[in-house]
Amino acid sequence: MLDSISAVITKIDGLVWGWWLIILLLGTHIFMTVRLGFIQRKTLSKGIKLSVLKDPDAEGEVSQFGALTTALAATIGTGNIIGVGTAIALGGPGAVLWCWLTGVFGIATKYSEALIAVKYRVKTEDGRMQGGAMYALSRGLNLKWLGMLFAVFAGFASFGIGCATQVNAIATVCNENLGIPMWIVGIVVAVLTAIVIFGGIKSIASVCEKLVPFMAIFYVLGCIIILCMNYDFIIPALGTIGKLAFTPGAAAGGLVGTGIRMAIQYGVARGLFSNESGLGSAPIAAAAAQTRNPVR
Repeated sequence: MLDSISAVITKIDGLVWGWWLIILLLGTHIFMTVRLGFIQRKTLSKGIKLSVLKDPDAEGEVSQFGALTTALAATIGTGNIIGVGTAIALGGPGAVLWCWLTGVFGIATKYSEALIAVKYRVKTEDGRMQGGAMYALSRGLNLKWLGMLFAVFAGFASFGIGCATQVNAIATVCNENLGIPMWIVGIVVAVLTAIVIFGGIKSIASVCEKLVPFMAIFYVLGCIIILCMNYDFIIPALGTIGKLAFTPGAAAGGLVGTGIRMAIQYGVARGLFSNESGLGSAPIAAAAAQTRNPVR
């Protein structure tokens, strides 16, 4: 039964992540990059600076930093480790380069998503701010049916890439290293998550503001330590990544990278999982930001 379900999902995945979607997603990243004058160059000079500033007199439920950390919470760690790891396992080392390219050019798309989320957000009767792709489609393009369709699909997706992957990773690590039954980990995570999310976006942002900076620091430090421990493999690894990103050939070590198409397909797909650029979920958090204008 599980094999049949897995086969169906794999087939659908192959159809969805065909060339058409790869070209559409990566093409949008490149188009927005050019159209916005390579806004990536302002990421360090203005983007990070503005993200930690506050606009106390502006409309919104949470600080700009709170909205940022809420969006980052799903991608730091699990999204990057599992996303990139599975990209290498399925598409070979060359997929890493396409993950990088998707991330770099995807900055422009993510900026655009956040901007229109704030621009087309609505204020509910009880004073809460709501926005995202569904509101942009409905209010900006007058395509309410498409906005509703996005909301339904996003709801289903949240159970898979938004929850199941992360919980499975936590449960697996605890089970294999500490011997804790996976069902116990699942219950504990579910209870802790419920305590946070039942408090609404303010509660979620408050927790993320405190946890995500430490997550980011530990994640970056962990990466640096691992690179230092394996420094002699860095140059050969970069050479392999560059070579297999553009030339056919199976990956070393028994991995199943079978050529350029697999490298691009899984690199772009897992790159999306890693940074959410074009996914449409991060702008939902951005819409609650307390900011004087969408660009800011």
